[in-house]
Amino acid sequence: MPPASARAGGEADLSRQQTLGGVYAFSAYLLWGFLPLYFLALAPTGPFELVAWRILLSLVFCAFLLTVTRSWSRLAAIFQRPKVVWLTVLAGGLIYINWQVFMLGALTGHVVETSLGYFINPIATVLLAVLVLRERLRPTQWVAIGIAALAVLVIIVGYGSFPWIALTLAATFSLYGLVKKRVGPVVDAVSGLTLESLWLVPVAGVLLVVVNATTGLTMGVSGPWHLVLISLVGAVTAVPLLFFAAGARRASLTLIGLLQFVAPILQFVIGVWLLGEAMPLERWIGFGLVWVALIILTVDSLVHARRAHVAAAS
Repeated sequence: MPPASARAGGEADLSRQQTLGGVYAFSAYLLWGFLPLYFLALAPTGPFELVAWRILLSLVFCAFLLTVTRSWSRLAAIFQRPKVVWLTVLAGGLIYINWQVFMLGALTGHVVETSLGYFINPIATVLLAVLVLRERLRPTQWVAIGIAALAVLVIIVGYGSFPWIALTLAATFSLYGLVKKRVGPVVDAVSGLTLESLWLVPVAGVLLVVVNATTGLTMGVSGPWHLVLISLVGAVTAVPLLFFAAGARRASLTLIGLLQFVAPILQFVIGVWLLGEAMPLERWIGFGLVWVALIILTVDSLVHARRAHVAAAS
């Protein structure tokens, strides 16, 4: 049995690592929360051109990181696993849909609905556990899913519109998380984003050709400040992902689960109070039901994690 001093030192180091992980994860969600303001600052660049530059410049930024960290060998090793390569292709397709829909929402006055998508995301993830992983849910989890479904119904009937942006964001990001979980032990964050961006290069090329032929490209023709901002879109995409990866390795799943609400809360505040998007009573009721579902889900997760910890300790 190790000496008490060694055990204390190990526990202190673990505590420091978990705290650092929390800081990394919080930083990631904080940056994601402010993304709508960044993308709005890129006007007059439209959502399709912006996604194209996001793909291409993310690839450039990741290639730079792989070179600086001398990690090209890790990327090359992935190609020896065909199944993993195809999973990164799937992840690339999902993240493209997510980026494109988010950009359409953020740049067309639907920031509040994008926040709803990321509020629903944890519930969609739980639902995926049933449909894909065949997991059995606890009764409280089923209650949370039922309340969330009622919230969507209230928004459709009361507000008079189908929240396709929110549901698409929730579906694609939860599926993306599932795919990333499958490849997690093999593919690190930078290599993963590099491959996902690489597979999307043809898509970016088509988008730029179409935009150029219709409305015209804006990069380089809207002033030096605009050029600087749009040139940083690759770093703005990659940095939060790297923060999140660093945080997920160190922080507990419980802490990550609590911090994930930082981004949609910020997006909601930006949409309602900074951009002045409409929030009629029906929408408040729908959001309120979603928040109730999330509270139930969060409390259930905390209680379950506590019981598991006590059981493991005993």
